[in-house]
Amino acid sequence: MGYDDPVQPSSGVPAAVLENVFDDPTHGEPGRDRVAVHVTWELVLAAGLAVLTWLLWRDDPAALRDDGLRVLLVDVVAVGLLVLSAGLSLRTAAVNLAVGPVAVAAALHFAEQGDQGVEVAVGHAAAVAAVGGLLVGLAVVVLHVPGWAASLAGAAGVVVYIERRAAPVLVQGGYDPRDSAFYLFAGFAAVAVLGGLFGAIRPVRRLVGRFRAVADPARRRGGTAGAVVVVSFVLSTVLAMLAGILIAGNGAGPVVPTEGLGWTVLAVGTALLGGTSAYGRRGGIFGTLLAVSLITVLLAWSGARGWQVSRWTVGGAALGVGLVVTRLVEAYGRPRSVGADAEARPGGDGAISSGWSVPRPAPVEDWPPALPTRSDDTPADPWDASRWDTRPPRWDGGDR
Repeated sequence: MGYDDPVQPSSGVPAAVLENVFDDPTHGEPGRDRVAVHVTWELVLAAGLAVLTWLLWRDDPAALRDDGLRVLLVDVVAVGLLVLSAGLSLRTAAVNLAVGPVAVAAALHFAEQGDQGVEVAVGHAAAVAAVGGLLVGLAVVVLHVPGWAASLAGAAGVVVYIERRAAPVLVQGGYDPRDSAFYLFAGFAAVAVLGGLFGAIRPVRRLVGRFRAVADPARRRGGTAGAVVVVSFVLSTVLAMLAGILIAGNGAGPVVPTEGLGWTVLAVGTALLGGTSAYGRRGGIFGTLLAVSLITVLLAWSGARGWQVSRWTVGGAALGVGLVVTRLVEAYGRPRSVGADAEARPGGDGAISSGWSVPRPAPVEDWPPALPTRSDDTPADPWDASRWDTRPPRWDGGDR
């Protein structure tokens, strides 16, 4: 049976009924994903963001005023686009590990070609990013290999392009994203929140996370799942390219050629920290926006304190905490166990609460035991009156 075909249960339950019961009609669990764990964790993120913002205000009030606030907002958008890029690919269960190198390569390209105009520089970079994402996505789908492996191979190719520049590159042109910092932040916040809201809708979540393995990971998930993965790789790579443009435009100095994998660790770790599952499909609503803001304010506060904290350190810590969050999301965000509900409600409808099957009682042995019969003779009736007549024969004077 193909993966794109609806389940045809042996019990004869119509597919329309299963559509309302199973989150994934092909290989799903009974019930719908729970969002309480996401809401709880997002409250924790909001509390942490409030504390870090207060600490930054106490140590460096200028960072939250005028030009300092504009720089901080552009940093939030740049990191946010990277996190959206990683989070989108995580939602499809095919993570794109090339987002960091792509961002650095785009920053170097924009620094070199910015004098030709923003439209030209961004247009060329977007075309190359879309083609690269398309090729990696096709490799994942056609070969049916893990997204992290294929994207890591693509990242190696991008790093080769970066290593051709031995010295930092000064940004050419006069584009300054800080002039539109508030608009950029509003746009990023809208995309992040709306994306989370749409991802919470059952048909959308099912479509986006269709590539997630539910049995043997070597088995293909169908053409629809493959198309979603290819589109996600294209969008993910383009978002990473836009993040690199903002990183170059918001920097105070030249763009330094680096391998960019530190940005990848930071992006993936922040996406997991926001509540996106490492297994795909599941994710929160406000988690990405809160996690990105928290990480950016943390980096700004550490700079205000004079601490030299690398992206590897922050990204590794976020990745470690994010793995714990993934465990919580998978454990408490999955549908409720209908078996436990059936046990807790004795006398309920067993056909529904026990997974469309009613347990049958064990057969009762015959009692009293049946008498053995002979195969060569007709079995005698144990209740025949002649077998129980013990009276002596009568002598009635008849013929002898």
